[in-house]
Amino acid sequence: MPPRPPALPLQGRVLPLTIYRRHTAFMQGHLVNMTIGQVLERNAREHPDSEAMVYPATGKRYTWASLNAEVDLLARGLLAAGVKPGDRISMWATNVPEWLTVCYACAKIGAIFVTVNTHYRRAEIEYLLSQSESHYVFTIPGFRGFSYTDALLDIAPEIASDGRGELRCAALPFLKKVFYLGPEESMPRGLWSYAEILKGGESWPEDAYRATADSQKADDVINMQYTSGTTGFPKGAMLTHQTIVTNGYWIGYHQRFTWEDRICIPVPLFHCFGLVLGAMAALNHAACMVILDIYSAFDILVNVEKERCTGLYGVPTMFITLLQQKSFSKFDLSSLRTGIMAGSPCPIKTMRETIERMNMRDITICYGMTETSPVVSQTEAGDSLEKSTSTVGRAMPGVELKIVDPETREELPRGQIGEVAVRGYVNMRGYYNLPEATAAILDSDGFIHTGDLGLFDPDGYLVITGRWKDMIIRAGENIYPSEVEEALRSMPQVRDVAVVAVPSTLHGEELGAFVIVHEGRDPVDARELRRYLRNRIANYKIPRYVETVAEFPLTASGKIQKFKLREMAAALWAR
Repeated sequence: MPPRPPALPLQGRVLPLTIYRRHTAFMQGHLVNMTIGQVLERNAREHPDSEAMVYPATGKRYTWASLNAEVDLLARGLLAAGVKPGDRISMWATNVPEWLTVCYACAKIGAIFVTVNTHYRRAEIEYLLSQSESHYVFTIPGFRGFSYTDALLDIAPEIASDGRGELRCAALPFLKKVFYLGPEESMPRGLWSYAEILKGGESWPEDAYRATADSQKADDVINMQYTSGTTGFPKGAMLTHQTIVTNGYWIGYHQRFTWEDRICIPVPLFHCFGLVLGAMAALNHAACMVILDIYSAFDILVNVEKERCTGLYGVPTMFITLLQQKSFSKFDLSSLRTGIMAGSPCPIKTMRETIERMNMRDITICYGMTETSPVVSQTEAGDSLEKSTSTVGRAMPGVELKIVDPETREELPRGQIGEVAVRGYVNMRGYYNLPEATAAILDSDGFIHTGDLGLFDPDGYLVITGRWKDMIIRAGENIYPSEVEEALRSMPQVRDVAVVAVPSTLHGEELGAFVIVHEGRDPVDARELRRYLRNRIANYKIPRYVETVAEFPLTASGKIQKFKLREMAAALWAR
């Protein structure tokens, strides 16, 4: 193991910048010391005519030169609209081209790009915009029957009357403007169109823009990704250019990316899977991104064949549904070579079929968390099928991994199961405005404690064996039970509730709810529960299974023994 880097004492709400720089300097040989904007400009110089992004839904295509040109104009337009370095800009949209152009434009001028889950509903988006203190929001009209614009106008009705002037919102006091990524003819009153921003960029002085862009530093915080983490309420993990650019570089390196690769990205960009494993890996190696806005197994197969994609990303669930498509054999997938399967454990049968039937001989497995930018371990092209299904690879270059006792945090001998702890350039700078939550996950030696249990095999590959914390991962989405339980406790007949993970072949895990009803009330069934929670929380957080019980198994101190409930859930809902 390499010598220990300097300790990272916590001061205030983030890591002190000087100490952060000393810590990352320890891993200097593994760092990409460039900002996102600098990498984009390098690609525009070295591969100007190579395709950078394809959006099959509309047929829109960008070369690296044209993408960089639009990003520059957009960045100037944001400055003209009043955006300043350090302002938070939230993106509430599916995978559309503007998702990435705005992301890159923010990076060029030092605005902090805040990713928003597309499944969020009213209460969730209000919390995120308030907690992040977002100054600006980009939004599409809506997703899957839920209107984003209606939700925003409901939270802040002042947008309709004051949104084109000086906006003052009682519920969102930091909010200044809302930008619309939809047809201008359907744009609600008070919003600003994407075209207007581009037009405004034409009048912003080039020299003033260049001065702003040139002042950005690789270790500046540039991205906030919200995660449920360890408390159940979403927290904004602050990531720098350096963390996500460098992580993207090594992710692509392990897949042997070059500028000739074409990566199909159907996973959501708001998730670290889409943004870092996908967009940042492609950016670092000048590979083309083929982005799909809404998941469809058929569309994935169509576009892998049509665009001659060499890589494909997805959670195991996605690959299972692809392989089960009735028309699967009609598609030519011979161009595929690599990709990433992550988000939940991969069944060996699925991995074998993916390699054999989809030609993905160099597919890799990743492990990490939002707080670590995210990937801390990865298998490599050429690793055996056994390593690619029973392990999550070896530590990434520049990343230290150790296994510790979850209670004492003392390091354990190799081969012994304990909590996975991470240190390196990948570590977030902290949770935004949440110093106590930051201190709970990041120790004084600079290790992030993941809450996942694992061990190292004799070859140094990491094996994940379970989770010390109760967080549920369904199809790659992190769900903390307390958030769902809180929503359910507002149901009139519910006296108490406990939510646990239920094993699922398709999604890795589903949610099961054990409910105690008030005396004299009828049991709660799954259909009734789902109807009640619809539009209260995101659909993927709604339990699939429900069981009414008289009491919970408790410890001597009165705490619910969730491990016993998980055993009951597995027995009740095994199929």
